[in-house]
Amino acid sequence: MINQKMLGLGTKRSAIRELFEYGKQRKAEIGADKVFDFSIGNPSVPAPEALTEALKDLIANTDPVALHGYTSAQGDAAVRAAVAEAEEARSGCDVDPNLIYMTCGAAASLTVSLHAIVNPGDEVIVLAPYFPEYRVFAEKAGAILREVPCISGSFRIDFAALSAAITPRTKAMIINSPNNPTGAVIPAADLEKLGKLLSEKEGDSDSEIFLICDEPYRALTYDGVEVPYVPAFYHRTLVCYSYSKALSLPGERIGYILVPPAMPGAKEVYAAVCGAGRALGFVCAPSLMQYAVAKCGNMTADLSVYETNRKLLSESLSEMGYSITNPDGAFYLFVKALEEDAAAFCEKAKQFELLLVPSDSFGVKGYVRISYCVSTQQIQAALPAFKALYESYEKKD
Repeated sequence: MINQKMLGLGTKRSAIRELFEYGKQRKAEIGADKVFDFSIGNPSVPAPEALTEALKDLIANTDPVALHGYTSAQGDAAVRAAVAEAEEARSGCDVDPNLIYMTCGAAASLTVSLHAIVNPGDEVIVLAPYFPEYRVFAEKAGAILREVPCISGSFRIDFAALSAAITPRTKAMIINSPNNPTGAVIPAADLEKLGKLLSEKEGDSDSEIFLICDEPYRALTYDGVEVPYVPAFYHRTLVCYSYSKALSLPGERIGYILVPPAMPGAKEVYAAVCGAGRALGFVCAPSLMQYAVAKCGNMTADLSVYETNRKLLSESLSEMGYSITNPDGAFYLFVKALEEDAAAFCEKAKQFELLLVPSDSFGVKGYVRISYCVSTQQIQAALPAFKALYESYEKKD
């Protein structure tokens, strides 16, 4: 008999992917301009021109055998040196290129990191709301996922709830800042408090607790908000990064894991990362993209449209009467559903050709995620549908 759990994952996609596929089908039926798809976080701006030029240069002026051949399993040495240099410039902290592992995007970074540190039966804490694939990644590594709700409305860490959730079996905690789906950025003061709490809990139970920091959205912030360098606040932090959002390269699947040299047993942890990459088959990340990000990894695409979209969507929906929390970063708006059942609300929204993701799979109830990494024109065209959806609930009262 085949693996029944894998069969289930393959038979039923995530709520986000299911909605994305529904949107493609619906667009084919009635026309793309008539469907307002806010389901998936697929960047809508092109990659930087410098990246395109770098790719052209690499293809034109590099020996194709070397360009398309295998790199070292953990990534090309020169690429890892460039990544380390960029991270040092960003953080002001020491970064060792020999503790960088190039991966096929953030999903691979998270999966490899979890397999490197988790033993069967260990617990992994996530802050709800959270990206739903964290559960898939953690459980595949043999861990038990523990959800800790954030403070309602602000979506900041509820430290009392977190403290109560940490047990001697807690092996890791995943944080995502800016957060998908809320756009919340964890401020430095909260990271300092978090680092102290995890250190205290380690001491109490004489165990290791790792903090896995998922950062694909760190270049996307608004109103001067900055994303702090998490390893500066906690000694046992693994940084998982993807270039997909900052460089608009989601389909190229390129990212890395950073093990800070100040981490206790850093070389041993890195060896476990390399071993997990080997066991999972995540070795030698795409070579062409490795060389490209080495040249352009400190750049970003023109992300200004997301700020325009955020302002337009948040202000327009607020004026209509929707309850929202303005995001600090990323490109999602987390909006209170107009009924308790978020899934039912999203089904209602489909009647107006609005494709919104219910919050249930993110670990909370009563909200929807609206991905605004779309054209500004789509948002403008969708506003009457949002208004009609709101008014359809007013008529019930």
